[in-house]
Amino acid sequence: MAERSAPVGVMDSGVGGLSVLAEIQRLLPGESLLYVADCGHVPYGEKSAEYIRERCRHIAEFFHAQGAKAMVLACNTATVAAVADLRERYPDWPLVGMEPAVKPAAAATRSGVVGVLATTGTLQSAKFAALLDRFANDVQVVTQPCPGLVERIETGDLGSAQLRQLLLGYVQPLLDAGCDTLILGCTHYPFLRPLLAEMVPADVAIIDTGAAVARQLHRLLAARDLLADGPAQAARFWSSADPQALSDILPLLWHESDRVQRFPL
Repeated sequence: MAERSAPVGVMDSGVGGLSVLAEIQRLLPGESLLYVADCGHVPYGEKSAEYIRERCRHIAEFFHAQGAKAMVLACNTATVAAVADLRERYPDWPLVGMEPAVKPAAAATRSGVVGVLATTGTLQSAKFAALLDRFANDVQVVTQPCPGLVERIETGDLGSAQLRQLLLGYVQPLLDAGCDTLILGCTHYPFLRPLLAEMVPADVAIIDTGAAVARQLHRLLAARDLLADGPAQAARFWSSADPQALSDILPLLWHESDRVQRFPL
C-alpha cells in the first residue's frame, strides 16, 4: 500500500506536460511531483504506437522504482498508444491519461463548428475517432495536424516570426471554416495561448484538458485515501536528452528552475 506522502509521476514526450504539471500543482499543492521529459524521443506524434508503448513502459517502471503512488501520462499521443497497456500491467496503480476536450468543446460551441489542433498521431487514432462518435454527433469537427509546433516549443520558441507564421497557417483554416471553439489537443500547445489570443477573435473559446486531468488525479487519489497531507517536496525532473537543455527552458515554462537529472536509458 502506497503512502500518502509518496510522489506522483508525470511524463511527456518533452516539455509539454509541464502545462499539466502546473495544473496538478495548482489543485494539489501538497503533492510531491516527479517529471520525466522523454526529450530524447520527441516528438511522439510521428512515431509508431509500439515504439511509444515501449517508452511509456520504461518510464512507468522508473516511476515504480521511485515509489510513485500514481502516474499521469501528460501527453495525448502517449495516452492513445499506451494507457490501456499500462492499466493492464498495473491494475492497482492509479493511472491518468489525456484526451482532447471534444465533450466540453461540443457543449461550448455556438456556431456548431469546433476546431482541433493536435499531432498527427492523436488525430489518426481510434481513440480520437471514438471521442468524435461519442460526443460530436451534433457538431462539425475540423481537425488540423500541426507538424513542427512541438519541436519549436521544445526549444523555448513561443513567439518568433517563424513560429507565428507556422501557427497562423494551422489556425486560419479553422477560423475560415467557422470554428468558434478551438481544442488544444497536445499538452505543448497551452504554452501558445498568448500567441493564439492575438490570432483569434475574442469570442473564440480555447480549450485544453490540463485542469480536468488534475481533477481526475484528485478523484483517484481521494478514492484510495492517498491524498498527501503536505508539505510537498520540490518537483524533481529528468530528461532522456541533454539535462542542461531542459534546465535552460524550465524558467520559461515552469515557475522555478530545478536541477535536471539524466533519465536512465
